[in-house]
Amino acid sequence: MSFYQTLVNATQAERAYLLDAPMIRRTFAGDFTLDHYVAFLTQAYHHVKHTVPLLMSVGALLPESKEWLREAVAEYIEEELGHQEWVLDDIAACGYDKEQARTSTPAFATELMVSYAYDSVRRVNPLCFFGMVLVLEGTSIALAEQAAAKIAATLQLPRKAFTYLNSHGALDQDHIKFFKSLMDKITEPADQALIIHSAKRFFHLYGDVFRSLEQPHGLSIKMQAEECVA
Repeated sequence: MSFYQTLVNATQAERAYLLDAPMIRRTFAGDFTLDHYVAFLTQAYHHVKHTVPLLMSVGALLPESKEWLREAVAEYIEEELGHQEWVLDDIAACGYDKEQARTSTPAFATELMVSYAYDSVRRVNPLCFFGMVLVLEGTSIALAEQAAAKIAATLQLPRKAFTYLNSHGALDQDHIKFFKSLMDKITEPADQALIIHSAKRFFHLYGDVFRSLEQPHGLSIKMQAEECVA
């Protein structure tokens, strides 16, 4: 069995914890409001903006023996540049102040996930970051485009309010294939164990981010609601 498949199999229980988050179930049942979507986008901004800095840290800390992986990280960086601005533009398309979102404070769950990412990369091993990649990109493939379609139909928002979700649903299809090829080159049992451990932690941490979305996002409306309807 490939390591990628081993990784997927070893994290089934933790993946289920994420997917069982009430807000995910409510989204597909149509039981949500614009505030919930904006809360999701706000928290997405607060972790997406760290993707490139984290990748840079990973690239810098990888040993020479994993030069092949450093080259792959450089490709990831190029792909991920500026994605946090997509999230802010989606917030603006929903009628809210994106600059207020930029300077807002992340939810505790989001801050904890980002903190764990930096800590595990710098204190434990840069390979820990790939557990986060599995969680975020794998979840995007499973949910992003379907969620965007459901939210758009329910809230009657314009297409430009879904740049992040729609782009990541398609983009992460390619990313996860690339990620799978990378993981299947990880052959050391200790390295594999690190990635499995971090993936389990990130499934829980990201699940808690979704569980935080009932909290008020605190952003101000910047235009009348009818102006952001298609």
